[in-house]
Amino acid sequence: MRNFDLDDLSIVQAVVAHGGVARAAQALHRVPSNITTRIKQLEARMGLELFVRRGRSLVPTEEGRLLVSYAERLLRLADEAESALRTGKLLGTLRIGSLESTAGSRLPELLSRYNQTNPAVRIELVTGTTGALISRLARHDIEAAFVSEPFHAPGVAAEPIFQETLVLITGSHINSLSSLASMGNFALIAFASGCSYRRLLEQWQSENGVSVSGVLEFSSYPAIVACVAAGTGVAIVPKSVLAGLHAAQMVRVHELPAHMASNRTHLIWHEGKESLALKSMRQLLISAE
Repeated sequence: MRNFDLDDLSIVQAVVAHGGVARAAQALHRVPSNITTRIKQLEARMGLELFVRRGRSLVPTEEGRLLVSYAERLLRLADEAESALRTGKLLGTLRIGSLESTAGSRLPELLSRYNQTNPAVRIELVTGTTGALISRLARHDIEAAFVSEPFHAPGVAAEPIFQETLVLITGSHINSLSSLASMGNFALIAFASGCSYRRLLEQWQSENGVSVSGVLEFSSYPAIVACVAAGTGVAIVPKSVLAGLHAAQMVRVHELPAHMASNRTHLIWHEGKESLALKSMRQLLISAE
């Protein structure tokens, strides 16, 4: 016999989402005493403490946070099941992660087509480095993610989706990569640690024995390209990203060696735990190939 039902999960999720009993009660159209009683009953049945009180707030314990991660998925699946049975249409939220480059150059058209097919599904998109996205997927903060090679994500399913051509960019005054040595100290310009393209840039620097002053970290491609245009250093970027950036006209593009120039973006997810919304997106990606 199960110790909780969907109603219990809704209450736990609401308390965490709204930061306390009073606001959760208001959102669920219940009285606060009912919320408190239901939580105490659930904790007693499970033999676990799900919340601790800090001042006037209830803060989830480690067990409480774990339950919430499952609650979000179970409640979403329940909504999807009811919607599919009643209307034949998908309903709910699809939370996916993406690289900045993929979000800017590849996803707008894809998400537009997805919205036309599934207008009742709300897409929540978060961006980050490959390493950060893999961590978020492992914590079930997101349901799937678009990541780049090389990556290490044991226990998840992956399929290649987009093929990217990577290039090295420098200031416009650098006519050839052999002339980089005359620049003196310059920086590698990249995203934070965990970015696959940063690892390739550091590999390129190591293979070519180029002396650098360090790494400058930025969180967006416009900032990276602008910094390169200013002559501060070099970066590796997908060629598709440059097409949409005005500052790209102020940098010089150099081809990379064959073993670095081609890179694939993969979609990764927990196999066997796909929502109907994610399955629909995968079908759309397959049909577009």
